[in-house]
Amino acid sequence: MTRNVVLSPLSPRGLMRKFVPAMASSGWLPGIKAAPASRDVPSLGRIGSLEVRLARSAKEIRKAQQLRYHVFYEEMSAIADAATEANKRDVDAYDDICDHLLVLDHEAFERNKLGRKVPRIVGTYRLLRQDVAERHGGFYTSAEFDIQSLVDAHPRLQFLELGRSCVLKPYRTKRTVELLWHGIWAYVLMHRIDVMVGCASIEGTDPDRMASQLAFLHHNARAPEPWRVRALDARYVEMNRMPKAEVNERQALRELPPLIKGYLRLGAYIGEGAVVDHQFGTTDVLIVMPVEALNSRYVNHYGADAGRYAGQ
Repeated sequence: MTRNVVLSPLSPRGLMRKFVPAMASSGWLPGIKAAPASRDVPSLGRIGSLEVRLARSAKEIRKAQQLRYHVFYEEMSAIADAATEANKRDVDAYDDICDHLLVLDHEAFERNKLGRKVPRIVGTYRLLRQDVAERHGGFYTSAEFDIQSLVDAHPRLQFLELGRSCVLKPYRTKRTVELLWHGIWAYVLMHRIDVMVGCASIEGTDPDRMASQLAFLHHNARAPEPWRVRALDARYVEMNRMPKAEVNERQALRELPPLIKGYLRLGAYIGEGAVVDHQFGTTDVLIVMPVEALNSRYVNHYGADAGRYAGQ
């Protein structure tokens, strides 16, 4: 693992004040319940026919839920209850309080109920800000990890939870991932986020079958003490399943899911302990990404003002 490069000598809060993107000056910042008219929701970036922005309507959120169902339940091994299977949507209570980041393909149209052509939603991420979570019972991730202890340890910082990420199979390409991260970076700047957290999954529920991956993360990416947070005791799965000298690091890296490798390249830390999620057929690890620790190469790539793909 290469050493992470500190983003800036400025504090995270100072960095945010310096580089708030121009789109925030319109007076509207994305949020829940108070969504403006659809035409007022800004685009966060575009590459060719693909655009990244926040969902503009309940209909678009339903489309994102359908995409999540297709990926999690039909492609992967999540187990649907009767309501989920009947609706063909991945839904939970957090959807109502989260912002939903979307990638749309403007050259792959679908028709809505009125017969109008609308661009196809091909990728999504769910975003939950700390101030919103605190008004609605906490973060989704707190069902698996002791997130509150981390939040309490950094009372002056603002946290953002990332979750429910998925991309339609034909679109699992570099430019789709680039747009998703460009959108997240713009959102982080607009809301002056200091720390990103969330679960990332390894497919399968037998930790022994992924021992080298878990051990690799434990030995090479475990969060330093100020950012360390444990899985809940009742769900804790040991990640240190083999000595560091016995881990084939090259093979473990090949086996890790692309999303986790992407997080590591950005400069993310991994929490203490994993959690088996039997409903989704995965083993989850906690991702912790302080903005000040993000790899400067990636920040420079997307632009310190999130301007790389803006207005294309």
